[in-house]
Amino acid sequence: MLSNLITSKTRLRLLVKFFINAANEGYLRGLATEMHENTNAIRKELNNLSEAGYILREEQESKVFYRANKQHPYFSLLQQIVRKHIGLDDIIEAVVSRMGEVHRVFLIGDYAKGIDSGLLEVVIEGGIIHQQYLEQLKEKIENEIQKTITFHTTKQYEGDGLLVFEQE
Repeated sequence: MLSNLITSKTRLRLLVKFFINAANEGYLRGLATEMHENTNAIRKELNNLSEAGYILREEQESKVFYRANKQHPYFSLLQQIVRKHIGLDDIIEAVVSRMGEVHRVFLIGDYAKGIDSGLLEVVIEGGIIHQQYLEQLKEKIENEIQKTITFHTTKQYEGDGLLVFEQE
């Protein structure tokens, strides 16, 4: 749905890159390679986003790095929109409400790095997790968000990833 509002695929990919995980950063050539785009298209969108104040430019050793501007008034809103766009909110709501003893949920893989690849990898940490329901849920959510989902379940997760839910 966000792709109807933001018609530039490059801009949408950059928003996902920087706002799915505020720790993500990148430089022109690295982003162009990662997104399989030419540098001119990436440069144009980086300039537009930095002029609007959504992302920050920082020079480091002959490279200009870009990252999300956490101080921008719309930072939280943009994060919510990007998470909604990739379907993360739907996954968390469904998993937490019906999966059993869910303690934490992590996003790993491409989307945790800000790469809009179409494959969402989700780690569910908890006690008793209903595997059969998880498989049914996977199909339903994949149809809704038009992305492939891989669920990993574990009692204790120690790897890297973006923490998207934690039981209080």
